[in-house]
Formats: sequence, C-alpha cells, structure tokens
Amino acid sequence: MSRKLIVGVPELTDADRKQIAEAADRNGFEAVFCTMREEALPDDAEIVFSGSPAFAKISRNLRWQCSVSAGVNQFKGIPVFEDGTAMLTNSSGAYGVTIAEHLVMMTLEMLRRQVEFAAAAARNEWIKPLPVKSIYESRVTFAGTGDIGCETAKRIRSFEPAAMYGVNRRGRNPENLFDRIYTQEQIGDVLPETDILIISMPGTDETFHMLDEKRLALLPDGALIVNVGRGFIIDEKALLPELESGRLAAALDVFETEPLPADNPLWNSPNLLILPHVAGNMTLAHTREKIVAQFLEDFDNYCAQKPLARLVDLKAGY
Repeated sequence: MSRKLIVGVPELTDADRKQIAEAADRNGFEAVFCTMREEALPDDAEIVFSGSPAFAKISRNLRWQCSVSAGVNQFKGIPVFEDGTAMLTNSSGAYGVTIAEHLVMMTLEMLRRQVEFAAAAARNEWIKPLPVKSIYESRVTFAGTGDIGCETAKRIRSFEPAAMYGVNRRGRNPENLFDRIYTQEQIGDVLPETDILIISMPGTDETFHMLDEKRLALLPDGALIVNVGRGFIIDEKALLPELESGRLAAALDVFETEPLPADNPLWNSPNLLILPHVAGNMTLAHTREKIVAQFLEDFDNYCAQKPLARLVDLKAGY
C-alpha cells in the first residue's frame, strides 16, 4: 500500500500541483488532490497539506499535517495532535507581505477618512475636504512582532512616525526594528503613548480580551486600533461605546464571531472600517507560492527524518 500525501488546498494552480506531485513521487508518496467535499475526504493520509482540521479528525495513519494558515486555533482539541501521534506545522512566514500591505491600507483609509469619502461617493455626493490624520509623527505600537508585525513595521517606518513600539511575549526586539519593546503583561504601560495600535498577535489564552474595557480606556483620545490578529483579542462589547462616542476609531479584519452576524451593532457603528477576514489568504500569488515552497521544504525534511521547520506548539497557540 502506497504512502499517501493528501492535498486539500483549492487555491493551488496546476503548476503548484505538478511541483507537489513530483516531490511526492521522488520520495515514494502518492499525492492525492482532494476536492474538499466532506463525503469524499480520504482517511488514510500519512501527510496532509491543508488548512482544514477535518482530515486529522478521520485519518487513521496521520503523522504530519501542514496547515496553509498561520493561525492554528482550529486544530485545538484534536487527539492526534494533543497526544503527539501527529505533528502540526503552519505557514507562518508566508503572509508577511500581503498582510503588511493590508495593514497599511487599513490604517491609511481610516486616517485619511476614506470610509466617509467612499460612503459619500456611493450616495453620488461631492463633499468638502475633511480633517485628516497622518502616520507621520504618530506613535505606533505593534502588538505582535512576528513576521507580520516586522514586515508592517518596515513599511510604517518609511512614513516617519514619531516612535514605534513593539509588544510581544518574550520582550525581544527582532531586527532592532522598534524603539522600545514591552512584554504582553506590560501592554498597559505603552497604551497611553499610542496613537495607532496595530494588532497581529495569535489567538491564545493570554491574548483573549487583552484589550478589555480597562485597557481600551488607557488609549488616548483619537487613537486608532487596527486588528488582523484574532477577533477575541478585543472585547467588542467594550469597544463599541468607545467607537460610538467618537473617542476611538478602529479598522477590524477579524471578529469574535465570524461571519459577523447581521444583527451585530458593529455594522452600524461610526468610526469603524469592517473587512471580512481577508487580510491573510492565498489570493496573492506571492503568498500562495511561498506557502507551497515552505511545505515542500518541510516535506523534504520529513522524508529525510530531519526536524520540521515550522512546528506548532498547540499549548502555546502558535
């Protein structure tokens, strides 16, 4: 019986599939490209390349799954990963470019009042210029200094902010990109000095409602929050009155419940840009190509019995 590599990634091109099939053949595997129909999911994979946890729940022989996503919350509680039967890797490092550009876009849209200009255009209304803000001379805090945070910081630096602060779990300053570094526990110390808060942290027990009512109140009047991490990092019920009063503004690509329910009051909130979790996906060719390249690198590692480069610690959450 052949060793099975199951691929459940609908976004792949024919060229991607050819690369993967050739690598599988070289290493004695049969590559099976799955349509992702639930009734047709194979249950005999040794390796799975997919962001879906469905394979791991049914696969009898699974030893490694590579997820196309960077976040891994969807894999928590699955026995083969919890008991160590199978390894889990993610695609961290592939999304920096696309999400960094997305973050810059969201930030500028809010500072330059694009939401209001677009709404006026939709009404066929030519409105007068509105007062705007700038990244220039702003104090920018990056809650999350991994690949996404660092790639965004490199781009934000070119706008000449007054200061750039980093917040992370270990208190390290990657590539010396940041003027000061704070640990997650110290985030309350930097919030009063923050004009723009950019969040790209993973979803963990420690980051759940990290921005609660008390910490939101620490942000200065007029501060902007931009979140592409996980929706539950922000307590949305606490954020809502801050937006409605006009004290804070936000641009959110992620939410506590997704899709955002139609009756959620955030839809009608002022001072808010809503995007449907589209910052990090495989719609940019560069991202898709890098995900495939990273998988093939680790596939060779696996076949050579070498350590995998992007192993996930589910207890830590990344």
